[in-house]
Amino acid sequence: MNIEQIQLKNYRNYSELNLSFDDKINVIIGENAQGKTNLMEAIYLLAFTKSHRTPREKELIRWEQSYATIKGHINKRNRTFPLEIILSAKGKKAKLNHLEQKRLSDYIGALNVVMFAPEHLSLVKGSPQIRRRFIDMELGQIQPAYIYHLGQYQKTLRQRNHLLKQMQRREKQDLAMLHVLTDQLVQHAATLLERRFTFLDLLRKWASPVHRSISRGKERLEIKYSPTIEVSESANREKLETVYTNKFHELQEREIERGTTLAGPHRDDLIFYVNEKNVQTYGSQGQQRTAALSVKLAEIDLISSEVGEYPVLLLDDVLSELDDHRQSHLLNTIQGKVQTFVTTTSVDGINHDTLREAELFRVADGVTRT
Repeated sequence: MNIEQIQLKNYRNYSELNLSFDDKINVIIGENAQGKTNLMEAIYLLAFTKSHRTPREKELIRWEQSYATIKGHINKRNRTFPLEIILSAKGKKAKLNHLEQKRLSDYIGALNVVMFAPEHLSLVKGSPQIRRRFIDMELGQIQPAYIYHLGQYQKTLRQRNHLLKQMQRREKQDLAMLHVLTDQLVQHAATLLERRFTFLDLLRKWASPVHRSISRGKERLEIKYSPTIEVSESANREKLETVYTNKFHELQEREIERGTTLAGPHRDDLIFYVNEKNVQTYGSQGQQRTAALSVKLAEIDLISSEVGEYPVLLLDDVLSELDDHRQSHLLNTIQGKVQTFVTTTSVDGINHDTLREAELFRVADGVTRT
């Protein structure tokens, strides 16, 4: 899988941009604040329909312009097709093969992307929200239907929280409606959790050997899922629904007092262990970074095993954050098999055959030249 060409119009600091890419390594060089990350963000948005940097889409439209477009020509399974995102004050449109897709689950997965940026080094030590987002984005790529179930869960969760807030303030006491929303939430929660357990099995399979290799065999990585209910990862859908139903019955009074939903996938977490110690709490910065790098590299093979082709890899200013050993391991892993986009202020100091064979693009003030 690779991106053959991208076109931007009125996107961030780009007035117009039209680039064709090498199917292996593309290095975007430039000083800070010139547009390197904006280009990476555009590729990410083309895959996921949303930015990894901001939820405010109006920020993506060039100053004093009414719209922005991102167009890409994607080669997947030996056929080329167009993707397009249109941003305007009226909202966002996502087109696949020139046809607008009303549901995200019909669009996401057309282009598979793995992004690795400095903030992703906080995957291990950062907040649970970061890890939940990681699961949702990566699982959504290989199972687009997951995006639909996630959206339904979030919609029901908002409705339930709104009702709980009203009941907390004694503006409304509608237990019958609360039970209806709880039943709906349970169904979606069970679906999400069942699929997350399956995804975690795959992640462990690919991340553990990568981590062992990076640590030169000295460390063993374990990843555990930490749900808000007590349940085995082998539990079937029916069991999950039963446990969630009992949990919400147990929590009902507390949830009304607090005015919010206290259990569910929106409160779950991933816990990383290195040599049986919680690396989030007790690990060194080096161990935390190795764990994060292992997970990111595992994503590449995980997606390939599920969709049949390697995803596109975005390395946004991350090489400078890694020491020589981790940097070499990353570049050796991708060499020759993954279309990769690398942003950097300079290739000086990065001594690797992969980058010497790369297509170079230089960015200055929203203008890119080869």
